[in-house]
Amino acid sequence: MGQWFSSKNEQHQDLASSFKEYFKKFKTGHKIISEEIITSVELSMTKGNIQMANSAISEALREIDGTPLNVAVTGESGAGKSSFINALRGIGHEEEGAAEIGVVETTMWRHKYQHPSMPNVVIWDLPGIGTTNFPPKTYLEKMKFYEYDFFIIISATRFKKNDIDLAKAISMMKKDFYFVRTKVDSDLRNEENTKPRSFDREKVLQNIRLNCVKHFKENGMDEPPIFLISNIDLSDYDFPILMDKLISDLPVYKRHTFMLSLPNITDSTIEMKRQCLKQRIWLEAFAADLLRILPSLTFLLDSDLETLKKCLKFYRTVFGVDDAALQSLAKDWQMPLVELEAMMKSPIVFKPTDEETIHERLSRYYHDYCSANGHLLTNNRDLREISYLKYYFLDIVTEDAKTLLKEICVRNKLVSN
Repeated sequence: MGQWFSSKNEQHQDLASSFKEYFKKFKTGHKIISEEIITSVELSMTKGNIQMANSAISEALREIDGTPLNVAVTGESGAGKSSFINALRGIGHEEEGAAEIGVVETTMWRHKYQHPSMPNVVIWDLPGIGTTNFPPKTYLEKMKFYEYDFFIIISATRFKKNDIDLAKAISMMKKDFYFVRTKVDSDLRNEENTKPRSFDREKVLQNIRLNCVKHFKENGMDEPPIFLISNIDLSDYDFPILMDKLISDLPVYKRHTFMLSLPNITDSTIEMKRQCLKQRIWLEAFAADLLRILPSLTFLLDSDLETLKKCLKFYRTVFGVDDAALQSLAKDWQMPLVELEAMMKSPIVFKPTDEETIHERLSRYYHDYCSANGHLLTNNRDLREISYLKYYFLDIVTEDAKTLLKEICVRNKLVSN
């Protein structure tokens, strides 16, 4: 009997150690659960309280799914607010539900824009404070400042006294704010056209930044972070830096939600999403392992197939390679949809063929993934096949997203030349 208890205790210790070790692989700012949760789960398993550990993981997964994120975007009409909101949501200006571009601001109230693939993310378009005639504190109260996780204050020229006073009021109310200077691509283009011989891109950008800083100091404000962006070319200038800053400042669950909502502007953004979802797959599998849900005698049950279909659909939506996105791109590029789909792997996963059944195909994917990753089953005895298929799906969707990003970059270069 004593030997049995000793064996059980060792198993719990091993589980606790493996749980803690797994999350050491990720930077603190990229973990989808907090250090407190990691420590709590580890401690529960060390004490043999498996039910409590499972409960903590399950609660964390519910928080990951259910945590809302509300972003406030404000600035004068014509500053590029609508373009920025569309860019943040990863949708084109002509798509259904896009914020209207070039519309004169007449409303005194906020407008809600839900993210197309992450419904928990809502971006609020607030009227510029200069158009409302409200003092900063009253403006924030009228705009329900307590509902937002952070504010983005946008200008296409220089930030006015109203903007700076608003930032001070936001800071006093213990909220984060970020200054974003848009349309720097237009400034650079104009400077190059008027001064082709002496044009220096970096010098122009530095002057724009220094001009903003000077105006802040003149209005009694210490230099805040200023992000210079182009709403047309998100991968250039400071847009990626701004996204990294927002991610690092957000609480853990909101950070995860925001990361998955980001547009695929660089390979590193795509990889960041992949790492988030890998952690989620691992957490789900670990929670199942704790309750000793062992592999079925059949390779995959019908319920597993439905779960995998939903999982693949979610990944494709998050990475912008879902059916609707591909149809829209094929139309824009004036190419057959089948030709675009042929560049990718994820669209055909559940399409029937005469060569093999869906079960046979998934079995092949499963063995391919395990072979490519050093037979992971030897290290994770109790994980079901479904977990490895989720990893496989995540990898191929990530690859599809990177393929699509390269194709977009090539086409954009051809257009600009």
